[in-house]
Amino acid sequence: MARAQQIAEPTRSHRPDVPGVHGLVTTGGQPLAAMAGVRILMKGGNAIDAAVAVLSTLNVVDPAMSGIGGNGFMTFYHKASGKVYSLNMTGAAPKALVAKEMTAATLNEGAKAGIVPGLFGGWVAMLDRFGTMRLSTVLEPAIDYATNGHPIDKGVVRNIASRKAYFATTPTSAAVFLPGGQVPEIGAVFRNANLAATLRKVSAAERAALQRGVSRSGALRAAHDRFYKGDIALEMARFFRENGGLLTAADFAAYAPQWTVPVHTTYRGYDVYTSPTTSRGGLEVAMQLNLLEGFDVAALGQDSPQLEHLLIESIKIAKSDIYKYVADPKFTTIPLAGMLSKSYAAERRRLMDPAQSIAFPAAGVPGSVPASSGAPSGNPTFDDQMNEGHTTSFSVVDSEGNAVVITPTLGSLFGTGMVVGNTGFLLNNGMRIGSTSPYPDDVNYVRGGQIPILNNSPIVVLKDGKLLLTLGSPGGETIGQTQFQTLVNLLDFKMPMQEAIEAPRFAISANPNFYRAGSAVTVRIEGRFPRATLETLRQLGHTLDVVPGFGSVGNMQGILVNLKTGTMTAGADPRSNGYAIGW
Repeated sequence: MARAQQIAEPTRSHRPDVPGVHGLVTTGGQPLAAMAGVRILMKGGNAIDAAVAVLSTLNVVDPAMSGIGGNGFMTFYHKASGKVYSLNMTGAAPKALVAKEMTAATLNEGAKAGIVPGLFGGWVAMLDRFGTMRLSTVLEPAIDYATNGHPIDKGVVRNIASRKAYFATTPTSAAVFLPGGQVPEIGAVFRNANLAATLRKVSAAERAALQRGVSRSGALRAAHDRFYKGDIALEMARFFRENGGLLTAADFAAYAPQWTVPVHTTYRGYDVYTSPTTSRGGLEVAMQLNLLEGFDVAALGQDSPQLEHLLIESIKIAKSDIYKYVADPKFTTIPLAGMLSKSYAAERRRLMDPAQSIAFPAAGVPGSVPASSGAPSGNPTFDDQMNEGHTTSFSVVDSEGNAVVITPTLGSLFGTGMVVGNTGFLLNNGMRIGSTSPYPDDVNYVRGGQIPILNNSPIVVLKDGKLLLTLGSPGGETIGQTQFQTLVNLLDFKMPMQEAIEAPRFAISANPNFYRAGSAVTVRIEGRFPRATLETLRQLGHTLDVVPGFGSVGNMQGILVNLKTGTMTAGADPRSNGYAIGW
């Protein structure tokens, strides 16, 4: 008797959802970084301990996107208290900076482009408040890979090749990224001995303090101080002084990460938490959700032109407000309550026309706004085209139910492009146009001591006080857009995590930028959308740039909890080399 032919069910995702019992790690960088986090979980560490292991390992295996000298944001759900916390790991521009002495080129690359490194202070602050392990323990995977090497990924090789000309003019960078004067071959063993030495130094500071009988918290502070006030800080200051940079020992010594109240909104009964200013991305996502909440999205249907039209228009309207009002809150007053209010969303929703695309709008007036927040009126000091950002992101959930989402960045690929002296790491080029405004009368114009604005927006979603999901993405200007679309997939269409990540999506850009009302908007959209959807969007007036396959910018990672069963699954984006591991 012939065996009945097995008929496979059609799949809507290329990768499976990855289950976890004791914990999950999903990264947008490299599998080795995900595994570093799992190693710490398996040793008994919690989500915070694992997160620092992932962050430090990303510095080694994905050095174009993240590192100890970069910046970033964390959103953390603490199961025991039921609270969500936000940590800003963002450094400021040098206090000596004078904008009129800068150019678009010096803001973007080289010794003058560097800002104070924020991530390492964040590592220490995370471990001190919520971690359980020693810094030296969670840095072990990164030190191992930096010392003994790892096979270099093709994406990293491609990124090094894109910066080869600049690296070749910068001896400290060439020594790390151009061994023998050449771009490494794919799969070659790649090391960074100086970075390993830096990580050993901060570990040694912690161990020495513990041997003196100092508390765990005090020992972590000793590691922080060696980096920001000790020999590592002095080496950074020496390097910038001798290479025409602006950062000084005083800039480094003044830095401290900031625990802040996360941005929060509700969307159809879900509580959405994300990073506050000095990131625009989290507030952008919250405002986009508020705008969309007024429509019956599920009735429109997944991938329908009417739905995509509403998503595009929501992004435009939210960005117009974000770019007018958001800057370092030490330098301006942000009308946060007004921007997040449902009544303001209803008012702004009136701009949306179901029958046609609107021009990129002027900002609204969300309640009482400060006098310092006028729209840019003069000519730009610098080239007003926005520079691309390059980032990574990851999520961790541990066996206790703690959940952490972190989006770290160096700004552009390899940040400033300059490895700092003998430290083995790069700094974030946070003053580039995009993170700062080119218009002198704008609240986010580049200023000494001001923290430039990032777009990172790590997200935690709760339902009835219980953890439902984590979500994070790199992609510079597209971060909030990518997360917005994925949240709609998850919350409105109830997709599994991997399917929600892989679903076709788009990203809008503006020429010259999002600071100017009337800027020309282009929608870069994946050709996997139905042909009828693409054609209708054109008829509605949208300018489309259709890209094949998984061609949209963004690299989404996330973890989803089934609230009925308590089980959890993770997804990782095939658009890049994201990877999820559970145990």
